[in-house]
Amino acid sequence: MIEVVLLYITSLFTMINPLGVVPLFISLTDSFTPSESRGVAIKASVISFITLTLFALTGKILFDFFGISVDGLKVIGGILFFIMGYEMLRGRTVPKKMDNETNRNFGKEVAITPIAIPMITGPGSITMVIILMQGADSIFKKAEIISAIFVVTFLTAIILISGRKLMSLLGPSGSNVLMRLMGLIVMLIAVEFFFSGITPYIYKIVESMP
Repeated sequence: MIEVVLLYITSLFTMINPLGVVPLFISLTDSFTPSESRGVAIKASVISFITLTLFALTGKILFDFFGISVDGLKVIGGILFFIMGYEMLRGRTVPKKMDNETNRNFGKEVAITPIAIPMITGPGSITMVIILMQGADSIFKKAEIISAIFVVTFLTAIILISGRKLMSLLGPSGSNVLMRLMGLIVMLIAVEFFFSGITPYIYKIVESMP
């Protein structure tokens, strides 16, 4: 049991890559107090846990009902990732805080998008939990997967909360370099997601041609 859960945890943790979320999280919460940024991290992680659990339990049913494919999810996820990566590469973040907007209201927005969705709960992690749940033939195995989701999102919250200390060690210049580097990596991930998602559509178009 422990070995299986650890396998689920390491696989999902690698797919989510919380360390890659840190630069964006820090940039979005740069003007926040430690308490406010901690609240955003916790809220984003809770939303991610709920979202991943719902997709794990009902994802296959919802996808079949609405005729949505995982490939389509990869395409749209790739586009969103590319936009965020491009903005990070330019030293910017998305979305922007309005001049008259409070940290509390802005924090509620960014905790959902883009931190929880799609940075933490992205096409890769959603696809993974759906696939893992399809192979779970008992309630016990399903509980193992949900437990793994909880552990990973809990670790993600801790990493995001600790991210400010990491960035303070790097300094302003180091933080900017890291954010641009992670922006480039996010863009590369976006390209992989986009083309892995759109390739099956291209094959279908080619096959349907006379």
